[in-house]
Amino acid sequence: MPTEELARLSDDIVSALKTVYDPEIPSDIYELGLIYKIDIEDDRSVKVLMTLTAPGCPVAGEMPGWVENAVSAVEGVSGVEVAMTFDPPWTPDRMSEEAQVAVGWY
Repeated sequence: MPTEELARLSDDIVSALKTVYDPEIPSDIYELGLIYKIDIEDDRSVKVLMTLTAPGCPVAGEMPGWVENAVSAVEGVSGVEVAMTFDPPWTPDRMSEEAQVAVGWY
């Protein structure tokens, strides 16, 4: 895949992830630090490794589908696989400054 195409896909995927919000915290999942890894394969399929703020999160069953739908809508993406992990567990220090400001922690 050409470098320019990879850069565009990466930027567009991050933008798509920023449209998905944690319903309990007024910030998107990317800025919250819930996305641990994004792999873009040569066939333009995307693998996302993510977590939740807590294993008992009320949207645990729905959030991976929201992420899959958002990334699937990116032009050029051929497929999406979302995997959930709790290792390492999410902590507030994974939040960006933008997210910390949104929740009043900065």
